[in-house]
Amino acid sequence: MAASFNNSARFYDLLSRLVYGKAIINTQLYLINHIQPNNNILIVGGGTGWILDEITRLHPTGLKITYVEAAERMMALSQKRNTSGNEIIFINDVIENVNLPVGFNVAITPFLFDNFTEATLRTVFSKIHSLLKPGALWLNCDFQLTGKWWQGLLLKSMFLFFRLIDGIEASKLPEIEACFNRNNYSPKNERTFFGDFIVARVYKK
Repeated sequence: MAASFNNSARFYDLLSRLVYGKAIINTQLYLINHIQPNNNILIVGGGTGWILDEITRLHPTGLKITYVEAAERMMALSQKRNTSGNEIIFINDVIENVNLPVGFNVAITPFLFDNFTEATLRTVFSKIHSLLKPGALWLNCDFQLTGKWWQGLLLKSMFLFFRLIDGIEASKLPEIEACFNRNNYSPKNERTFFGDFIVARVYKK
């Protein structure tokens, strides 16, 4: 993926709150409640890194976190976050380029896959999948279309905006859930937000 969210890094969180209120935040808070003490966590596409503050509130120590973010400006913001006594490694690159040992028991992909074409989704998914231990949890949240007219309009506007500002490659949602299904993941917990437009799912490998 050549594009990143460098250009929108400074106002990304503000914009998301203006459009979605607290839905983006609440979606990820729901997911991180599934993290257990001493987990070895892979976060891919963490954005400005506010999720690190929230994870640290739940688990001030004992976690090992590998944080992969492609955008340099997003990474700079993330590195200022509070991680307290947790061990964290920051990697400023796309996950496809990163060589990591297998052994993560949690993966977190917050609003990552909607940026990709179908081909890139499969590549990124396969890479993350290969790094997870058997029985690992995959905490994923993203947008979905459930047939409400405004969802498609909002999604198209979002794609157009971020394609112009940040050069994302996507122009429509890829088949995210189908990708999990093909790889024998099934959701163990699920919750929707913002009129079912946002879905958070906890998958188990």
